[in-house]
Amino acid sequence: MWTHGFSIVLYGLLLFLTLGIGVIHHNHTHRRMWHGRWANRITDFWITLLQGHPTCVFYPSHVSNHHRYKHGPQDVARTYRFGGDTNHLLGYVLHPLQAIVALYPLIFSWLGSLRRHWPGVWRYCMAQYATWITLWAGVLIADPVKGLLYFIIPQLHGLHWLLVTNYLQHAHADGSAHGRSSSPPGRLNYARNFEGLVNPLLFNIGLHTAHHEHSRAHWATLTQLHRTHYRHRVDPMLNEPGLLSYMARVFVLGTFCQRYRSRSLMPVPVPASTNTPPPTTRPTVF
Repeated sequence: MWTHGFSIVLYGLLLFLTLGIGVIHHNHTHRRMWHGRWANRITDFWITLLQGHPTCVFYPSHVSNHHRYKHGPQDVARTYRFGGDTNHLLGYVLHPLQAIVALYPLIFSWLGSLRRHWPGVWRYCMAQYATWITLWAGVLIADPVKGLLYFIIPQLHGLHWLLVTNYLQHAHADGSAHGRSSSPPGRLNYARNFEGLVNPLLFNIGLHTAHHEHSRAHWATLTQLHRTHYRHRVDPMLNEPGLLSYMARVFVLGTFCQRYRSRSLMPVPVPASTNTPPPTTRPTVF
């Protein structure tokens, strides 16, 4: 398109492929693609160029934060941190921006620790930042309009989905479950699973419970893990037949009609002292 002109079909494909590189970025962080160190390092830089952001930041923001705390109270990007326990269109739109504000102090702190204790790793991360910035500067110098249209906007689109996936997979799930007893029910209700076409097209990214419980499992094994170990152990409301149908129901129809809104699985806090017993079910939160 840079050479021959804009095509709406190719541009739509380009935007879809930015979702795929986000999933590859995610999977490569959890389970390195190659056995050799240099092959993995080259892949880190290649993903940085395609993603439009350094791959190294996935460790402090995702592995050591989100996977460690599983949407619990210590997860700095938990969905119920921003504006309460919600699951609606405005929350979906705002979550990527809110997550960036919450995550980047964590990333900066991690980078500062690397600089003090592991300067070689810090330089490796800075090289990724330099690669990303050089790419954006280069395409903008070559042609500002084409650079924005064909590189920066698609990469920002992919980063948006990378961040907003957290809201899709965890909003109205039980963020307290990870801190409770390990016995069912409830322990696995911290994530939502999407079972439709998103999975074969995007490396099983929708099977989120199995991924959390086996974060280093190869993506190709998640379908079997989900079907045999986890689907029947989570609340049925957390197993969705498709991503687009879920978004249409909850974010579009749910905006106008309460019956289509999701119900929170977060437990109702018990008052410290009261003569009235707490409600047995949580009211619908919009």
